[in-house]
This record gives sequence, structure tokens and C-alpha cells, in this order.
Amino acid sequence: MRKLSMALLAGVALVGCGGPEASETRIPSFEEFKASAINDEGNVYVVNGDEAVEGVEGLQAYYDNFVANGDVGATQDGLAVYYIGGDIKWSSTQKMNLTYCISSSSFGTRYSTMVSAMNSATAAWEATASVNFVHSTTYDSNCTASQAGVLFDVRMVSGQSYLARAFFPNSSRSARNVLVDSSSFGSISPWTLTGILRHELGHVLGFRHEHTRSSASGCYEDSQWRALTTTYDRSSVMHYPQCNGTQTGDLVLTTLDKQGARALYP
Repeated sequence: MRKLSMALLAGVALVGCGGPEASETRIPSFEEFKASAINDEGNVYVVNGDEAVEGVEGLQAYYDNFVANGDVGATQDGLAVYYIGGDIKWSSTQKMNLTYCISSSSFGTRYSTMVSAMNSATAAWEATASVNFVHSTTYDSNCTASQAGVLFDVRMVSGQSYLARAFFPNSSRSARNVLVDSSSFGSISPWTLTGILRHELGHVLGFRHEHTRSSASGCYEDSQWRALTTTYDRSSVMHYPQCNGTQTGDLVLTTLDKQGARALYP
């Protein structure tokens, strides 16, 4: 999730969210595209505000498939799952054991706040879909990107251009992190830390940004998705408000979000 000004949070202004906005838009070179991506920790780049791509090779593949060819798509409908020849989602067994740790050392005095926010955010998805997140506190004191005892790690970073970033189910373990910038603990009204995490956990479950369904959003990203509902939801928890969205309050699951989540994880 990108850091946004108050005006952007209210959906008053519009900024680029990644991906071409119209067919006449000049296609950037790979070097320009690479420079615009966030070079995150390790061998990870962040595109579309809060989505992790692994390595220069992964960034090049993303560029070749969806930027270089001017893929602008068309208006479509519904909460959507990441799709590459099939849905990118957790297996029927893994979805019920989505284990994670929360780094006690990186969050420090904010640790309890983070634990509470994660509990609330995971509960929102668990209440509507057949998924189960498990906080494995045993690993909190050694919660790193290489911690094999959990599916993913949750850690705090500082000075990033995003409030938080996540990953998709097909990411390798080193990239399966939910990184929360320290700015998320500041004044981000009308959003809350829990709201930010609800959005990021949507990515963890395999959901794409809702605004990439429509070129009219000004924030089209690519066509690697499959619609899960029949209606485009501009208030979706997965829709950036500055991308012609209508959600001006906190990021919460809408009725259509819940329908889409149940369609993928019944």
C-alpha cells in the first residue's frame, strides 16, 4: 500500500499506480521501469505500490509480459484472483494453516499494537472465507525472511515509499514477507493499521488490486487476473481510493469482497 497524502486518501487527487493508462502512453524502457520500481530488501522489487517481484529476472519478465507490449486491457468486473494459467491461491490444506511470525525485535515497543492489528485483519478474512491464519509466537524472537518454521514473516521497516507491502501465494519463502513501514503507526487517517493489513492480507490470499480491472481507473496494471464476482467494486478493500475509487473511510471488506473471497476459498 502506497503512502498517500490526506487528499489522496480521500480520493480527491489521482496519481499513477503502475501500468500504462492509455494505449498512446509512451512505453518506458526497461531501465526506466526498473528505476521506478522500489528495490526492497534482498533480491526483491516492489511494483504497483505494494506487490513483490523477485529479482531482476522477475522484474524483466514482468516488464516483457505487461509493460513492453503496452498491455492496457479493458474494463472488466469483480474482485479478482492472480491468474497465470490457473488461479494463484493456497491449496485446500495450506489455506487452513497460514502460519506467520511477528518480529518482536523490529517492532519493539510497537509489537503489541502490531499483534492486535494482525489479529483483527486476519479475523476479517477468516470470518468470510475458508482460511485460517496462525500466529506462531514461538518464532517471534527470530522472525526473519529465512525463518522456515512459518509460511511468512511480518517485520517493520523504515523510510520506504509504501505503508506496507505483501506477496502472493506463488512467492518463494524469502519474498513471503509482510513488511510494514514505521509510518503506518503515525497519522494515516482515515485509514488504520488494521485497514492497511486487511488490504495486504488480500494479496497474501492471492487477490489483485481491484483497480486493475478497469483502464478507466487510471491505475491499470496488467491482465494476470480472473474475475471472481460479476460487479466491479470501486469501494473494495483491494481498490486504491486515489485510483477513481469510492472508499473514503478505512479499508474494509465490502459485500462484493466477501463474495469473491468465498468464491475462491469456499
